[in-house]
Amino acid sequence: MTSASIQEQSTDKQPAPSTHAVLRFVATLTSYIFHPVFIPLFVGAFLLFVHPFSFTGFSMYNRQKIFFIILLNLTAFPLLAVSLLRALKFIDSFFLKTQKDRIIPYIACGIFFFWGYQVFKQSGNYPSILVIYVLGLFIASSAALIANIYFKVSMHAIGMGGWLGLFFLIFKEQSMLMTWPLCAVLILTGWVCTSRMLLQAHRQLDIYLGLLIGIASVWIASVFIA
Repeated sequence: MTSASIQEQSTDKQPAPSTHAVLRFVATLTSYIFHPVFIPLFVGAFLLFVHPFSFTGFSMYNRQKIFFIILLNLTAFPLLAVSLLRALKFIDSFFLKTQKDRIIPYIACGIFFFWGYQVFKQSGNYPSILVIYVLGLFIASSAALIANIYFKVSMHAIGMGGWLGLFFLIFKEQSMLMTWPLCAVLILTGWVCTSRMLLQAHRQLDIYLGLLIGIASVWIASVFIA
């Protein structure tokens, strides 16, 4: 047998890349990119720079300042709190894999969300749609803290549910054409939730309950702000 034949047989025996491994990698990457702590940034960017009427009359400089406030209060502070808890070994993972790990982060994030809500509400200069969303974040974190006693509710599903609930609200108000943004977030929500299932991080009940909490929280907030 020639060396070329041996090399060819050796090449044939090499296993093909596992589709399952590729899916897990993509699902893991998705879980990082759309971690619930980053969702307020995506929503804020949409309201500030895409929605045509949310911030009418605001200069680009002022919009950037508001985005920084969102970044600081709704993302950076919660992220810092979770990072400190991880560094002090109060929690085992950034993804808060156990119900016990989630108790303090839920409380901390609830405080930051309530503070952000007060900042936007008391100013009186911000559009109601932003105030509704931030209040929805506080309601969702409070509901998740209670639900955490019984279920390991998917935080990713809560975050995506809140995003989806807000887009449904904008669609209902007919303040802009929401066909494509709403379809995009629907597909994205499906993929993020599927990713959590692929990684075996949650049961279906955890996903459905998370979506319900996220969507309902925004709609409850809209009733209070209306």
